[in-house]
Amino acid sequence: MTRPLCVMLVAAEASGDDRGAGLARALRARLGEGVRFVGVGGARMAAEGVQSPFDIAQLSILGLLEGLLAYRKVVARVQDTVALAQRERPDVAILIDSWGFTLRVAQQLRKLDPKLPLIKYVAPQVWATRPGRARTLAATVDHLLSIHVFDAPYFEAEGLPTTFVGNSALTLDFSGADGGRLRRDLGIAPEAPVLLVLPGSRPGEVSRILPPFAEAVAILKAQRPDLQIVIPAAPTVADTVKAQASGWAHVVEGEGAKLDAMKAATVAMACSGTVTTELALAGVPMVVGYRLGAMTHAILKRLIRTPYITLFNIAAKAFVAPELVQDDCNGPNLAREVGKRLDDPTLRAAQVEAQSAALLKMGRGGPDPSEAAADAVLKLLAERKS
Repeated sequence: MTRPLCVMLVAAEASGDDRGAGLARALRARLGEGVRFVGVGGARMAAEGVQSPFDIAQLSILGLLEGLLAYRKVVARVQDTVALAQRERPDVAILIDSWGFTLRVAQQLRKLDPKLPLIKYVAPQVWATRPGRARTLAATVDHLLSIHVFDAPYFEAEGLPTTFVGNSALTLDFSGADGGRLRRDLGIAPEAPVLLVLPGSRPGEVSRILPPFAEAVAILKAQRPDLQIVIPAAPTVADTVKAQASGWAHVVEGEGAKLDAMKAATVAMACSGTVTTELALAGVPMVVGYRLGAMTHAILKRLIRTPYITLFNIAAKAFVAPELVQDDCNGPNLAREVGKRLDDPTLRAAQVEAQSAALLKMGRGGPDPSEAAADAVLKLLAERKS
């Protein structure tokens, strides 16, 4: 009896956890009992059989200074991950997003077993900053699964085979979402305007972004007493968000509640990240805010090669959604831009239309990314075997 294929999946953030879970499902659909999973991930990957040796919330680190302060912790978790691989002896390792952590894991796995196939899932954004990472990645892994159509040339130029699989965020299914259900559950009137507040999934993001978002909410509610605030909290930061938003927002948890909230929303105020794509899919006009540590921002602003931080803005090459970054991400500025959209249905409709057009440029409507990623993984393994 042949042993099942052992697949190691490593993800350190919520978006990576989602992609890892999707890939695990797709591989199991093809191989059934012929595959087993080990690795690092969150709740979604755990539901697919990936039992993480530690809580990935401790790896939700944002910023250069924070990274330096957390260096020992990151190194310890890298060693935990490598120790898991040493025990389980996987047939392939797939490192998902989270550049700093997964690169270190990949490098250590290469030392542990030079023949182990290493696949990176989600490329570093070298088209925006730090192009040297393409060469570093090419020297470390065997294959790249990219989520953006514009990734491949940067990595193939360095000799790294690349397969475009698409962005799983573009396949988010809203068919079961019900904005009316959320309003009923929270006691919000059908006609009341709803502002969705999404302050990020990392503790560092919440600590920097929720305060100016809260300031904007106070300004907006003073002008519009009927405005209802809903915060879908990521599991990595739910307790913090509930504590800080107590008394001024409805905080909901879980994927179903998040999708319901998006369908109920009039406008959103969102931290830059995967959630902006999800909001665009739901047809929600938004204002995007982001803040980094002062030192990190001072360094990155000299390295960034694109004026945009939101993916659909990058695809459109225009500020389809306004972006308020760093010092511009403050209560009055945010309130001004959100207020314009709350008060002007024509502006909301135009922005939703432009967001939808940008999603098409990003690959909306293409094949399912998890299915495409599973096919690419199995093809690589078959080529290695032959």
